[in-house]
Amino acid sequence: MEVTNVTEYQAIAKEKLPKMVYDYYASGAEDQWTLEENRNAFSRILFRPRILIDVSKIDMTTTILGFKISMPIMLAPTAMQKMAHPEGEYATARAASSAGTIMTLSSWATSSVEEVASTGPGIRFFQLYVYKDRNVVAQLVRRAERAGFKAIALTVDTPRLGRREADIKNRFTLPPFLTLKNFEGLDLGKMDE
Repeated sequence: MEVTNVTEYQAIAKEKLPKMVYDYYASGAEDQWTLEENRNAFSRILFRPRILIDVSKIDMTTTILGFKISMPIMLAPTAMQKMAHPEGEYATARAASSAGTIMTLSSWATSSVEEVASTGPGIRFFQLYVYKDRNVVAQLVRRAERAGFKAIALTVDTPRLGRREADIKNRFTLPPFLTLKNFEGLDLGKMDE
């Protein structure tokens, strides 16, 4: 199937992914109110056409935190990408680099910061949840810094995870052949696995 617009990706994903995996990516927490509000907000974004001007040289570059990127679009953190494809975060990192933009790696990635850094050049940020055990947080930050990540995208709206009803119905679990790679080798103290 030839994809002609972004919304078609969801139908393709629903067809190709196992139900539990598709539902994990496609759903939100609680009554999915925020998910719906996000979709509504994006639908209100309109481009204002410029009429009768020279468009032979369009420059969409911009800077984020001093880093020049090719367009005002970055890749947001998405957890556990290898559930959808064996290349997972590796492919995302290569795509972001190829497009000249920034990838933000999820703390809950199925590829570690070191593995993503090994995919080649690129500007990468690391998304971080703040855990009660600040030692775990410090270890994650140091690890991302050593791997060459340029910024921390701090997630502050998750003091408690939302009630994801689709995950409850599906009894969601990370497939046994995958792990949250950024936590491997860390001193997790009393943190729940």
